[in-house]
Amino acid sequence: MIQPVLACLDLEGVLIPEIWINVAEKTGITDLRLTTREVPDYAALMKRRLGILDQHKLGLPDIQSVIAGMRPLDGAAEFLGWLRERCQVIIVSDTFSEFALPLMRQLGYPAIFCNRLEIDAAGRIVNYHLRQPDQKRASVLALKSLQFRVLATGDAYNDTSMLGAADAGVFFRPPEHVAKQFPQFPVVQTYDGLKEQFCKAGPLER
Repeated sequence: MIQPVLACLDLEGVLIPEIWINVAEKTGITDLRLTTREVPDYAALMKRRLGILDQHKLGLPDIQSVIAGMRPLDGAAEFLGWLRERCQVIIVSDTFSEFALPLMRQLGYPAIFCNRLEIDAAGRIVNYHLRQPDQKRASVLALKSLQFRVLATGDAYNDTSMLGAADAGVFFRPPEHVAKQFPQFPVVQTYDGLKEQFCKAGPLER
């Protein structure tokens, strides 16, 4: 029996720009520019972000107004369409469903596994809730238990456990320092390069 192929894609940095960097640019709060490309500890990063939002009295509506003006990366929608014609695709992201919806609309509503925010009556983000610890790796392992051959791509520290658990993991435009720390994963800079890696590893038809 031919094993079915499923691709797990990170969202930010792979299909869309970094949401928190866009928020930092729109608000002028440079401390919000830090992402999982610089900080390996996601819990520490989110604690820092929530503290900054509270300090500046920014709530979910402020972030959503920034997201409303965002667009997928150039070529992302076309790449996603190409991939979905060849295998099942799930976006596995550490973002939040409250952030993702407008961007999923622009990408044709692919399946997405992500986290949720806890919002108070004033729109303030008071906490966040993970689907489960290390959900990216857990998702890949669950899909492999269903006899899928899993391909994965991401760009940051929080993607490395997912890439390692997949049958084939590929870095997409990672920072140089992250790529150097994980030399076992091939690095591509373009969607054509990602297509090539997935076609070899899938195998998928070009």
